[in-house]
Amino acid sequence: MSQGPLVIISGPSGSGKSTIVARLLATCGLPLRLAVSATTRPPRPSEVDGVHYYFWSRERFQDEVAAGAFLEWAEVYGHLYGTLRREVDDPRSRGYGVILEIDVQGAAQVRQQCPDAVAIFIRTSSLDTYAQRLRQRGTEDPAALQRRLAAVCHELDQAPRYDYQVVNDDLEQAVAQVCDIIRRHWQRRDTHAG
Repeated sequence: MSQGPLVIISGPSGSGKSTIVARLLATCGLPLRLAVSATTRPPRPSEVDGVHYYFWSRERFQDEVAAGAFLEWAEVYGHLYGTLRREVDDPRSRGYGVILEIDVQGAAQVRQQCPDAVAIFIRTSSLDTYAQRLRQRGTEDPAALQRRLAAVCHELDQAPRYDYQVVNDDLEQAVAQVCDIIRRHWQRRDTHAG
């Protein structure tokens, strides 16, 4: 059995990457799974430990870093986030494609260690769209909203480093584009493995 592809999906807050990933998992028709990240931030009301994130203490997270358990990790907005190797290596060895929904910092770390990964950057066509979507969420206080909007420009600067950029102004179209990219990489892998 050939190893499944590793797919990095990044994009600024408000780009819709989480929605795209959820739709991909439900509709793309490929054996895909999302790697669950670990974080030290507290869960939001609707989030479930082990489903949305592994919610860990800072001490446990740092112990796992020291043990080499992470493929990538970073501190973002005062909290630690990281992708556990076991969330990637085990499913890929069983033929699953693994999606990493990670920021640009994490993506750079993963691409160094996994040059075969395909990296997709999700963006919108307008800066105003990010602000509008973040306000609609209602999960950020004004200071946090400003921090996130400031980060948008920095992340957009990193977009050219990705293999693909997908504009998410139309959700269905964006999902179809990302699914098509993953399908093409899967076929390419199968051709090389055969």
